[in-house]
Amino acid sequence: MDNFSFYVAVDALVSEGGPFVLMIFLSGVVMWAIILERYVFFFSVLPRLVRKANDTWKGRSDHTSWCARQIRQMLISQVNSAMTSSFPIMQVLVPLSPLLGLVGTVSGMLEVFDSMAIRGSADARTMASGVSTAMICTMTGLAVSISGLYPVHYFRTRAHRETELLSDKLSF
Repeated sequence: MDNFSFYVAVDALVSEGGPFVLMIFLSGVVMWAIILERYVFFFSVLPRLVRKANDTWKGRSDHTSWCARQIRQMLISQVNSAMTSSFPIMQVLVPLSPLLGLVGTVSGMLEVFDSMAIRGSADARTMASGVSTAMICTMTGLAVSISGLYPVHYFRTRAHRETELLSDKLSF
């Protein structure tokens, strides 16, 4: 599939699904931009931060006093904070997409019922078109949300594991 047909397909999906599909796509783009940024962070920036924290800890002569323990905790906390900085946004965007899809579905169904009330009859073709438009919102919201579930879980568990590993490296 070439790039042009991809854009045509996305444009058709947005035009058939209404404004909520566009909002779902935008939330998906933001979510995946953050996910890609986190991949870059974990594979290129995090090793440097861990090395710097380890060097700072090893450079200290005192490792047993209360002050040294607080410095150790601060070093671990700084690295952990850098790892988890984008988590709240990702954890909001994953469930936001199906909720936007649900709002789009309800909106589409209301349009179907409005058109039925105005015409005074339930034309099967009109109803099928409206239901199709409504379901596009649901499908798009679920697809975006499902695509973000694994990365959010991966980064959460990786941050926990890396924090534990750093805690082990900075021994007393």
